[in-house]
Amino acid sequence: MEYSLEIKDLVKNYDGFSLKNVSFSIPAGSVMGFIGQNGAGKTTTIKAILNIIKRNGGEIKVFGLDNISDEEAIKEDIAVVFDEICFHESLNARQINNIFKHIYKNWDEQVFHSHAARFDLPANKKIKVFSRGMKMKLQIAVALSHNAKLLILDEPTSGLDPVVRSEILDVFMEYMQAEDRSILISSHLTSDLERIADYITFIDKGKVLISDAKDDIIENHAIIRCGKDDISSLDAADIISTRMTEFGAEVLVKGVNGKYSQLPRDMFAYDKATLDDIMTFYVKGGESA
Repeated sequence: MEYSLEIKDLVKNYDGFSLKNVSFSIPAGSVMGFIGQNGAGKTTTIKAILNIIKRNGGEIKVFGLDNISDEEAIKEDIAVVFDEICFHESLNARQINNIFKHIYKNWDEQVFHSHAARFDLPANKKIKVFSRGMKMKLQIAVALSHNAKLLILDEPTSGLDPVVRSEILDVFMEYMQAEDRSILISSHLTSDLERIADYITFIDKGKVLISDAKDDIIENHAIIRCGKDDISSLDAADIISTRMTEFGAEVLVKGVNGKYSQLPRDMFAYDKATLDDIMTFYVKGGESA
């Protein structure tokens, strides 16, 4: 299998926080959702991929190339969208085009103008008067205009209204119609990732807890609601965490693949877990509601 991105045993140490042997890979032609709480290590990992920060250990390969020694070649084929806009706010879209056509060898002015028109971005208004949604759309228009093979997106839909989020996700899905393209999308909006991601990597406190195909993760986890005295009926090896409520208990179980779907309905309620459920129970399981 070919990979767009391979991270092996990535370590980055700060005072009070570390990436702890982070490892995951993105198969070419797929979308990887990168989830975790704020401060879990998502942005630090992305900055290490881009060689913005120096890692303390591990290996990162993009398109099979080392992200440090082959940095210039790699970045011709990468596009990045950050949560906060990185363009000077005194510029306008027309000037952004004039700048980037001298940066990327494969910059396509026609594609940029097409995306700008689709997003209703004015050519001559300064970025400082753009709404948050317009600023994000401008970043995405730039990212999609030099035929990048890998999009790295850090919270691209955070803080946007549902209509704009849906529009942006549609653009990403259109981008993926070319089979040689891949996306790494960091987000805490798991509903967006359930819509577009093929794989999920879940990081917490600098450590990867899960990295697998999205459908397999969801299929292999379930929420069981039962009385507090009925928890003993479940296999302890399957239990990730239990949350007590005034009505009983909510239990996240893994590795089930339908194992508990035939439990007596008068004692147990069985539901498939969402990504949001999985993230919450792994991180905050055991806390009373």
